[in-house]
Amino acid sequence: MIEKNPDGPRSVTLPDGTIMTRADLPPPETNRWVASRKAAVVRGVLYGLIPKSEALATYDLSEEEFSSWMRAVTTHGEEALKATTVQKYRQL
Repeated sequence: MIEKNPDGPRSVTLPDGTIMTRADLPPPETNRWVASRKAAVVRGVLYGLIPKSEALATYDLSEEEFSSWMRAVTTHGEEALKATTVQKYRQL
């Protein structure tokens, strides 16, 4: 099976020096969104690995849902994506 080459870079270097590739993104059929998967998508978009429009389409996310993930990460860090801490950060 031949896969279509994705637009954009195959990998990006994150601020901590680690390299993130498209293989680090969750699979497109993801239904259970744990904090680490949400964070991977947010990092992918923030650092230019995947365009936001592609992330929304691939993962069937609404603009509002993705924006809430982005806001949580930029305001409180990746810890804010955990379901057990969502209420804590929403109250701030």
